[in-house]
Amino acid sequence: MVHAYTTTSELLEVLQVEQKACMRGDRLSLSPASCGVSPFIDKFVESTGLQGFSAYNDFRRTIHEYQKENNISGVVWENVTLWGRSMRFPTIHEQLASLDSDLVLLSQMKSPITVFWQQTIAGLDLFLGLQGGKVFQRATLDDVARIYYRSQWAKLFHQGQDETLEIILELGWGKPEDSGDRQGFPASGSDRIHAVLRGKHPLG
Repeated sequence: MVHAYTTTSELLEVLQVEQKACMRGDRLSLSPASCGVSPFIDKFVESTGLQGFSAYNDFRRTIHEYQKENNISGVVWENVTLWGRSMRFPTIHEQLASLDSDLVLLSQMKSPITVFWQQTIAGLDLFLGLQGGKVFQRATLDDVARIYYRSQWAKLFHQGQDETLEIILELGWGKPEDSGDRQGFPASGSDRIHAVLRGKHPLG
């Protein structure tokens, strides 16, 4: 009897096993070898590596279809702690797809996440990340408010520590899994606001 996967965690376990198999070369795609990023980059990656990468992407697309057919959420819960304050919030796992019901949950959490972020960035300098985080422009809370009202969901994370700490609020629209690259634009996308210590600059 074929096992029916019914939970998000089960699908993540299957993806993890398959990813390792593909990277070992145990799974090879029969489609033309390409990493899907750039023909230039393809030249520098061994064909078996490209085929493994392609095989895993094919498998992940199948998982995404399975999610939708069986109504299995792509949501995982994350915890963030800043200045002794903690918050738990939902986000779409980077290897999974979002359901319509997931997007409703993310929309409901947009305000609490943004309020928590605002409470942790008092006295910090704000920068809006442009061109995929390659360029940064000074921002104000009024700028953040304008972005907030045109967005549908929020995500919070931080990087660096001490003098290099960055507290990042990501405000997005459309599907989170499609917001990280230009291929999903304009249906999906996001803006990132970096809060850094006074006089510091985001590292990107």
